[in-house]
Amino acid sequence: MLHGPMTHPPLLRALAGAGHGAKILIADSNYPHETYANPRSRVVFLNLAPGLINATDVLDVLKRTIPIEAASVMTPAPDAEQIEIPIHDEFRAALPDVPVGAISRWDFYAAAGAEDVAVVIATGEARVYANLLVTIGVRQPGE
Repeated sequence: MLHGPMTHPPLLRALAGAGHGAKILIADSNYPHETYANPRSRVVFLNLAPGLINATDVLDVLKRTIPIEAASVMTPAPDAEQIEIPIHDEFRAALPDVPVGAISRWDFYAAAGAEDVAVVIATGEARVYANLLVTIGVRQPGE
């Protein structure tokens, strides 16, 4: 029996196969989950319906399951309209001790399809640009 915040077997299995330096993509419902993914990454579908399950809920459980050492958000492409993206502030607030960078849309797709991306979590997040690429950190002694 599991004792911890995460109980989703396929996601736990995918995380167990990743290690320090591997990346995990928390993707919104608009993201091309398999088209722009590393073909070796495991895609875990949590997108039941629009808004279910959202990206911030996934991040809340994920950060209590694995150490996170860095993260990056997706921003609009340089030639697109630059808009306010409130969920980025939520991601930063949820990761107060983690550096959170920004990557423009097409570069983000390339980063999310890289060989070091081990897991793609498809959420039902309906807010735009609600994609977060996190890097797994090191488990500290005693954790």
